[in-house]
Order: sequence, then structure tokens, then C-alpha cells
Amino acid sequence: MSFFEVIDPVFGSFVMGNAPVKQIATGFDWVEGPVWFGDANCLLFSDIPNNKIMRWTPDAGVSTYRAPSNYANGHTRDLQGRLVSCEHGARRVSRTEHDGTITVIADQFEGKRLNSPNDVVVKSDGSIWFTDPHYGIRTNYEGFKAEQELPCNLYRVDGDTGVMEVMVGDGNCPNGLAFSPDEARLYMADTGRMHSDDPQHIRAFDVTDRGLSGGDVFHVIAPGCADGIRVDEDGNVWSSAADGVHCIAPDGHLMGKILVPELVSNVCFGGRGKHQLFITGTTSVYRVSLNRRGVQMP
Repeated sequence: MSFFEVIDPVFGSFVMGNAPVKQIATGFDWVEGPVWFGDANCLLFSDIPNNKIMRWTPDAGVSTYRAPSNYANGHTRDLQGRLVSCEHGARRVSRTEHDGTITVIADQFEGKRLNSPNDVVVKSDGSIWFTDPHYGIRTNYEGFKAEQELPCNLYRVDGDTGVMEVMVGDGNCPNGLAFSPDEARLYMADTGRMHSDDPQHIRAFDVTDRGLSGGDVFHVIAPGCADGIRVDEDGNVWSSAADGVHCIAPDGHLMGKILVPELVSNVCFGGRGKHQLFITGTTSVYRVSLNRRGVQMP
């Protein structure tokens, strides 16, 4: 069977015909937020409805990393290699210190509780950027049903002062995030999905000394919508979709697809050369080796 759909011939050099899309773990309810820890040779990911963060290693397979997890969703690592997590249940962004203690990075803005932080990235200056849609408070499935107190914003938290500010306030349901390799551009998925006319696209912002500018539509995923996104070292965007993972060139055109038999939620690069793409898809986690390297810190 073919695991790939080549649309732009360049994509053919990104994939290898003898490298299968392999299911490495299954049996979950809704997996999300994969993050690779190269120093521990492991992948962490969320099983949101089951209130767990799971751990996978090539040798030992799957184990539970944290339960309960406060219905954690997206994760990343900061410049010191610490785990930074978005927690639906506690409606906060947290950091796991090296000794295992938890530090709250953000749980409110201007005296009001956050909605349900979804995805997070850390910039090279140490600032923490995260999206805050309302998915985790709409029902009791991925958190706790509650009243929405704030708009669905994209926030930035200063890594030194902890000062928090709204960077994008005109999104519908901001979701996945990724910086370009030079951090001159920020990509943000806007997933909508509450109404038939909601936007479901990826926006691109120019990063300036004063914040962000632009925000035009970069690409519209079809079928499905962009949820989690990552960028490789050449600036190509790898996005979740209903039929797998789509690879989008820096100019916004679709180059090709990795076909996955489940609805994909998120992706991350990892492995010994950051050349493996880990894919969370509904009930399972998949892995494929690529002729690409991901942008990942530290």
C-alpha cells in the first residue's frame, strides 16, 4: 500500500517508499500533544478524555507518565528542557520542574479564568505562547463544562517577568502553533468547528519587535481542518488533517500528504536525528521516518 500522496514532486524527496507509517501505540480515546524528549529517548503525549499523559519509548513501549493530568492537551519544552503543558481541567499552562514540582505559568488574565489552553510553543527568548480556545469547557469530555469568561485568544507570557498579553484577539478558536525556523513568522491554526461557517485555516503572522502583524490566511486544509502543526528546518509546515498529515510549502501550496487511517490531531518531530514524525491520530500514535528534520528546542 502507498503511505504517501505526492502532489509537488519535491515532496517525493521528503518521503521514502520503504519507510512505513507505523502504528506504535493504540487503545486510547483521543490522543494529542506529542512532544519528544531526546535526552530521555521518549515521546510524551496526552490521552485527554482519560486524564493521562502517556510515555512511549522504543524499547519499553507505552506507560503512564502522569495520572491525573488535569486533562492535559498540548505540550512543548522550554529552553531548560522542562515540560510545558496546557491543562484543560485546571484551565492553565503549567511547567514541570526538573524535580517534578509543578509551576503555574498562567491561569487567568485580567482577573478572569482562562478557557482551556490548547497548544503552546516557546520562543528562543524564553517567552511562552499559547492558544486558549473553549473546547475543554464546552462539555465534560475533555475537562469540565463551565462558563466562558474570556475570548478565545492567543497569549504571550514573558519568560523573565511573567507579564502576559494578548497577541491575537480576532481568532475564532485559535489552536496549533509553530514558529518558522528563523522565528520571523508565526503560524496559527484556527479550527472553529462550532458552526458550519467557522473558519478552518492556518494564518501566518510576521513577528516584529512590537509583537505580530499580518495574519492573512496561509493555507486551508481539506479535508478536515488544521489542528496541530509543526515546521521542519526548511520552513515547510506539517499539519494535521482528516486524511492524515499535509505538508505545506512556505509559500502556502500543498506539497503532499502522509496518509493515516485515523483522524489526525497533532504531530511532532523526534528520534535520534529529529527525522521521525510522530503522529497522534484519534485512538493511536503513529511514526514515520522522513528525509526531513524538524525544528525543535532544546
